Amino acid sequence: MTRAALNAGRRTADMTALADGAPLDVVVIGGGITGAGIALDAAARGLRVVLLEKHDLAFGTSRWSSKLVHGGLRYLATGNVGIARRSAIERGILMTRNAPHLVHAMPQLVPLFSSTGRAHRTLVRAGFLAGDVLRRVAGTPSSILPPPQRIPARRVADMAPAVRRDGLDGGLLAYDGQLIDDARFVTAVARTAAQHGARILTRVAASEATGTSVRLTDQRTGQSFDVSARAVINAAGVWAGEIDGSLRLRPSRGTHLVFNAADFGNPSAALTIQIPGELNRFVFAMPEQLGRVYLGLTDEEAPGPIPDVPQPSAQEIAFLLETVNTALDITLEPSDVIGSYAGLRPLIDTGEGRTADLSRNHAVLESPTGVISVVGGKLTEYRHMAQDVLDRAVELRRLNAGRCLTRDLPLIGAMDNPGTDVPLTTDLPPSLIARYGAEAANVVATASCERPTDPVAEGIDVIRAEFEYAVTHEGALDVGDIVDRRTRIGLVGADRERVVEVAEEFLTVNS
Repeated sequence: MTRAALNAGRRTADMTALADGAPLDVVVIGGGITGAGIALDAAARGLRVVLLEKHDLAFGTSRWSSKLVHGGLRYLATGNVGIARRSAIERGILMTRNAPHLVHAMPQLVPLFSSTGRAHRTLVRAGFLAGDVLRRVAGTPSSILPPPQRIPARRVADMAPAVRRDGLDGGLLAYDGQLIDDARFVTAVARTAAQHGARILTRVAASEATGTSVRLTDQRTGQSFDVSARAVINAAGVWAGEIDGSLRLRPSRGTHLVFNAADFGNPSAALTIQIPGELNRFVFAMPEQLGRVYLGLTDEEAPGPIPDVPQPSAQEIAFLLETVNTALDITLEPSDVIGSYAGLRPLIDTGEGRTADLSRNHAVLESPTGVISVVGGKLTEYRHMAQDVLDRAVELRRLNAGRCLTRDLPLIGAMDNPGTDVPLTTDLPPSLIARYGAEAANVVATASCERPTDPVAEGIDVIRAEFEYAVTHEGALDVGDIVDRRTRIGLVGADRERVVEVAEEFLTVNS
């Protein structure tokens, strides 16, 4: 069993060690992308770290994103050059060093119609050219992210077959980064942290946090005990206020709809439609894994208690359908929606104004109790955020830590990660390689189940070995972990029902 393997047995051993007083330098609260990134940074610096998550890895906002690694283009339009530049740099690091197996170039297509005004065309083209300048500033090769170009109507229709033909006058094509999946990305970061010695504990709630101690409660057994550490870092996202009551957040909800890709003619590019009256906001219809298209995204105020699983509103669904239909030859109806999801952005409350206009910058804050919190930010900048908060913790708590190594550290599944020990072969399913990269062969090689390369259900390109690997190597402890996060089958309720019994089979055998 490799050091990167997470499973119930390792969890029990780590809980026992902590209950027995194993020394800790850093406790990280929150198992989303930010918390996982902090745990990886800390472990790579030689610190003794534990990550605590009361649900599962990527249970919250980190699995509800657009699955994009943005280059920061929209922030240029609001004059925020700093975050735009950082986003482009971090995107380049992911695509060339950290996770080239999980982040790929996504064609982003803006159709142009005869009714499209000259000002709008000029604005979009200028934006794409500015985005290419960011790419070059970040040092990302054009072989990875090609420069923008104007394309003819015939090619627009080839790339986005459902686009409206009436008045179609070509299109503008640019490229951005796209994750195969956000929850899978979080799992890869957390497992890489474990590979470097971090303890990754899900179904463990944190409470009574101070600058040097936390109370742990095992959600599976009810056992509680206290641990001490040199630093406690709060990376709980929209739930950060439950750990530090002095924080003031203003969550906003972003909603996506899920369609069969066939409804869009199986597109090869993300159809990009500007929201009427908005300078730098678009709706995207993005081709995704499992033969789906995700349509998003909204930005709505989300006051009140924070739900575990946010739900899209009827108004958001209507808005997304109305906007995308302006660019289609077909008319999508609510009955065409096969799934939907919503996530809450942990924005810093700066007072008045729309949530869509609030800064996506992050902040590192120390509470009166000594807990160090990181709030705000965006998925693309998770590594930078982790480095920022770790640098602050090292300074404040005088931790004996090495320098940050994550800029050049390949995640599990990248070709240069030392955990890659089973060579890829040509007979592996392309979908398996897309999700696991260089680790794909290991998924099949370690399987002990019958028919490991058979699909878990007809028409779903997830194989049985992936369900087993989720339990034996990726820390899945229940059906939801397998179906809703390690794979994204659960985004479509009808598909979820077809695979639940298969997931239960692997949990029973490997418990």
